[in-house]
Amino acid sequence: MTRDQLQVEQCHPVSVASARILAVRDGALEEREDWLAVESALEIRARGRDEESTAVAVTMRTPGHDAELAVGFLFTEGLIRSRDDLTAEFRDAAFTEAGDDDSMIEVVLARPFKSDWSERRFLATSSCGVCGKATLDQVSVGCRPLTSSLVLKQSALVSMPDALRHSQPAFGKSGGLHAAGLFDDQGSLMIAREDVGRHNAVDKLVGRMLLERQLPLEHEILLVSGRVSFEILQKAAMAGITIVCAVSAPSSLAVHAAQSLGVTLVGFLRGRSFNIYTHSERVDPRN
Repeated sequence: MTRDQLQVEQCHPVSVASARILAVRDGALEEREDWLAVESALEIRARGRDEESTAVAVTMRTPGHDAELAVGFLFTEGLIRSRDDLTAEFRDAAFTEAGDDDSMIEVVLARPFKSDWSERRFLATSSCGVCGKATLDQVSVGCRPLTSSLVLKQSALVSMPDALRHSQPAFGKSGGLHAAGLFDDQGSLMIAREDVGRHNAVDKLVGRMLLERQLPLEHEILLVSGRVSFEILQKAAMAGITIVCAVSAPSSLAVHAAQSLGVTLVGFLRGRSFNIYTHSERVDPRN
């Protein structure tokens, strides 16, 4: 699949669930059906061709695009380096899923895995993945500072949040999911993913682009629907993304990492207003 064929996909059939609620509106009571964002555990495992399977992480995610999530997670955590690390016949069907609830997924590599595995363990919640890492030594960015000649026009930048919002079918039903969108240098949405966790949505994007051999993403822009944490910035930098935008605030550590890694960080992108926290030379505010 080429970049021109990338498109926003409809929500996974189990990304939302219904519930009976008692709605109170101005003192009036109404019993009705409501929709909830699904949050469930996924165990990510990996192995070489002739190795036993190794448990890598448990993440709380919204079902859908689990193959992309698993591959993206392994890449942004530095456990695989490229599409070539995956088996030659690799497809979504090459993943092994155990259980009727799709609670486990295994990635088979074209090279040994355990030799690179240092008994790291991850337990990623839907709100944050960094907090689940075993030690502070694991909170690091495994890439060099980025360089890019990319300059984004203000007109393209301010158009992106509406495009991302219109690509969120599950959010439209539940109001409870985050989104991450990948845009080209004209501000056109290439691909979007939803998840109860911001970091999972980013991993799904990165995983998809890795499978399509499109990394590094030197000419693309990442937009997330919430705040920017250190981990979001880390994942973007690992994928080579030099402009990261959010509709809400960045954390202090995200700003520090963006400055050090050569990433342009934009926050509070709402309407025609936004803040540029680092490397402002990549945004043209005049056009």
